[in-house]
Amino acid sequence: MENEKRLARHRRHKRTRARMAGTAGRPRLCVFRSLNHIYAQVIDDSKGHTLAASSTLNAEIKSKADGKAKTDKAKLVGKLIAKQALSKGVKEVVFDRGGHKYHGRVKALAEAARQGGLKF
Repeated sequence: MENEKRLARHRRHKRTRARMAGTAGRPRLCVFRSLNHIYAQVIDDSKGHTLAASSTLNAEIKSKADGKAKTDKAKLVGKLIAKQALSKGVKEVVFDRGGHKYHGRVKALAEAARQGGLKF
């Protein structure tokens, strides 16, 4: 059962990635969610470069996130990725939810990134 869910997520992710690509003007905000952590990257697919990256494993977030719920940690990651992207001159992104539902931690990260100044 668990393997089927993982494969279904991979199929959804491949299907959406076939239609979506990050450009220099509008890079891709890619989200990966594991059981305990959440990761976000801003990627320029035309060059193959990661412009900004953040996760719950960052030292800045780890110190603030002690004792908080996973959704609150995802909000911290969203704020940090927005701050890093804006410092690199990125204002607009394409949101790649990685085959996950736009719900829970993925939604919290996206809304925090929007509040941080990213447009998508």
